[in-house]
Amino acid sequence: MTNLAKSLLFSTALLAASASAMEQNAFDKAFDALPKSDSSAQLKALQDLRYRWIMESFPENATYEGYRGQDNRWTDTSMDGIERRREQTRSLLAASRHLDRNSLPEEKQLDYQLLYQDLLMEVKGFQFPGHLLPVSHMDGIQRNVPSVLNSMAKGTVADYETILTRLEKLPALVQQTQALMREGLEKKITPPQITLRDLPGQIRALVPEEPKDSPLLKAFNEMPAGISSAQQRRLQQRAHALYQRDLVSAWRNMAEFVEREYIPGARVDTAFTSMPDGLRWYAHLVRENTTTTLSPEEIHRIGLAEVRRIRGQMQAVIEKTGFDGSFEEFTKFLRTDPQFYHTSKEELMRGYRDIAKRIDGELPALFGTLPRLPYGVKPIPSYSEKSQTTAYYMPGSNEAGRAGIFFANTYNLPSRPKWEMEALTVHEAMPGHHLQIALAQEQEGLHPLRRNAGYTAYVEGWGLYSESLGKDLGLYRDPYSEFGALTYDMWRAVRLVVDTGMHQLGWSREEAIEFFMNNSAKPRHDITVEIDRYLVWPGQALAYKLGQMKIKELRAKAEQRLGERFDIRAFHDQLLSSGAVPLNVLEARMSGWIEAQNAKAAGTPAKAVLAGQASAG
Repeated sequence: MTNLAKSLLFSTALLAASASAMEQNAFDKAFDALPKSDSSAQLKALQDLRYRWIMESFPENATYEGYRGQDNRWTDTSMDGIERRREQTRSLLAASRHLDRNSLPEEKQLDYQLLYQDLLMEVKGFQFPGHLLPVSHMDGIQRNVPSVLNSMAKGTVADYETILTRLEKLPALVQQTQALMREGLEKKITPPQITLRDLPGQIRALVPEEPKDSPLLKAFNEMPAGISSAQQRRLQQRAHALYQRDLVSAWRNMAEFVEREYIPGARVDTAFTSMPDGLRWYAHLVRENTTTTLSPEEIHRIGLAEVRRIRGQMQAVIEKTGFDGSFEEFTKFLRTDPQFYHTSKEELMRGYRDIAKRIDGELPALFGTLPRLPYGVKPIPSYSEKSQTTAYYMPGSNEAGRAGIFFANTYNLPSRPKWEMEALTVHEAMPGHHLQIALAQEQEGLHPLRRNAGYTAYVEGWGLYSESLGKDLGLYRDPYSEFGALTYDMWRAVRLVVDTGMHQLGWSREEAIEFFMNNSAKPRHDITVEIDRYLVWPGQALAYKLGQMKIKELRAKAEQRLGERFDIRAFHDQLLSSGAVPLNVLEARMSGWIEAQNAKAAGTPAKAVLAGQASAG
């Protein structure tokens, strides 16, 4: 899983759920300056304005991207900011509609399609009050703020002055967030009550008694040698004074509000569709996250079929181990036998780093192009580990001078089995999220909008597809790791069933947990955390399996059509060459590439097979 907005990249889901805007005067001036003729110039100007709008409206994204000049601000989450942002987005959509698409050159058709499609999806999302769900146990300012602060530049006195300026503005962000939460309470729009149990603890963990122990002031604990001792003391004293004067009270007030008002008033029903207009809202989220037109009922049936298929494969592996017992007895064995668990957090992290190192040496056999940006492996921060998923990936940035990070959860070691570690590393690091996202960031011919796109079905579909490459990378050599890989595939198939089951078909939280337990070897703690994740991120978890199935379908088509001419390295390079795209666009482009390969072999021109396919679907 990629972190922040289910990704730190700007997806339409993040934009629709957030509330901010660039200053109106600046937007109006830039909008009025858009070219009135020459469709190519119009498109480029619209892309530039859209990118600038995202960076200035969402300063946290600008920090992650290395886009300068925005690091001293937070996203404006006031209602005025929401309305201003929505009007600006509608203006951008109207401008894109008036652009003469037919006069664009073929190589620009895809740029236009993605710009228009994203704006349209965002505007459609305005009919639903996603801004009234600003915080859950999985995301929100209590999770995002420390991450943003940790990603800021820390090389000079000026950098630290910028961090202090941002910290000074933090209480206002906390107040704005609480105002949205209060309105959500009044309108019966909240996360399920059961999922909020760890939220007060997450908030209080940000403001311990000692300032130096706070994740908010981590930057001031280890300052660079280039800053003099006197300057370091001055900056630290300012940070500690600000902490004691403003930050502690702001966050502790929020924790008390959550405990005394928000949790008691939150909805007891767990189904997202129990909220006002929930059925239509859920359908919108399903379409947005999957980039398909599949209904929740269709996805549920696909999930049941996948569960049956993978269950058969799992049974075959059990027989290979020689285990004498039922499926339930085998999964209990995997969950409880000490041989499958590390005894220290340090040992667990060494295991992940060893796997990552082994994978890196095998990658050239499957990929012709590898990213330049390095990545690291770190434990999930202690203040959020208890309610966090098994792992996530934090994208890096060459512009910001930051490597990508695979964060692994070291909380509760008896729920972190060795047999899942290889599949998890493949998904989160290489050749999963790091390879795909870093390569997209390094595509010099793509506009920043394209390089940093975060279509969940593509990004997470690629991550899950990458798990199937494990054997080619020298992994899954013992039957337990092989079963672990199948458990991870089953995990994503189960998601199709339980997400739609809970939100569309009336399943209870307990029924979803039991279905998961009965079809997986994952520990109950992990399963409970996962189910609660689906409750607060409805529809997001559907994207993984549907994206993987589409990529596998395209690979099978390429292998069948190209026969002996099929080159796995060329296939992967082409699949990754345009950054993340919706599944309908991916299918059109890869189908065009397959036909181009056939035409090339036959010595006949394949006319516009890539750019011309971009408008399909």
